[in-house]
Amino acid sequence: MLPIYICEDDAKVRIAQKECLEKQILMEGYDMEVALFSGHPQEILEAVRSSPQRGIYFLDVELKDEPMDGFALGQEIRKVDPRGFLIYVTSFADLAFETFRYHLEALDYIVKGNPEKMFAGIRASLAVITERMRKEQGEQAESFTVKVMDVVKHIPVDEIMFFETSGRTHRIELHGKKERVDFIGSMQELEGRLGSQFLRVHRAYLVNVGQIGELDLKRREILMKNGERCLFSRNVKQKLLSL
Repeated sequence: MLPIYICEDDAKVRIAQKECLEKQILMEGYDMEVALFSGHPQEILEAVRSSPQRGIYFLDVELKDEPMDGFALGQEIRKVDPRGFLIYVTSFADLAFETFRYHLEALDYIVKGNPEKMFAGIRASLAVITERMRKEQGEQAESFTVKVMDVVKHIPVDEIMFFETSGRTHRIELHGKKERVDFIGSMQELEGRLGSQFLRVHRAYLVNVGQIGELDLKRREILMKNGERCLFSRNVKQKLLSL
């Protein structure tokens, strides 16, 4: 999970940024969380140093009555997190030269004078970061995307055990390594969408063949690698044995 840090000296703007981020994370199902929001750069640095990992940083440039500004803070963060994502949220529109002078690789510069534009910039930054992370991890074409209520989830295909028809009409239950997800859909649509990595082994089950552990031929059951079981039909027995 990517931690997000906010350093902004205006309390109202700071809270607005936090609320915008948390709302977007919830809506899009991003694997992120707001770890700390503060008006004091030293608090941000202490938190980053105590838990060093790749993070996302929304930094104000002018930090009034503080020993360092946003650029100096960015330099210190880079010493701990050289691959982190720096985003400057500022009253100044053109900061490209300054970040170059400080040897900072900023992802974006968001002007905070207009709240709606600031929120749009924050949303766009999260989308860009998510896309970059997927490309780096080789998951660009390997995630199953599903909308559950108002949340969009991106689940790595390799973490899906199988899909099962629910007791309710047009409902499917995804069985994953980490979670179960109930959503509206059909097995026929899923078969066409997911391709040969998944096999329809029963009218009620669509199985990830890479996650099959054992076959119980007597009971006509598949034991998945995570310990879950599902049934298979007689007519797919030979396909399963040939895997």
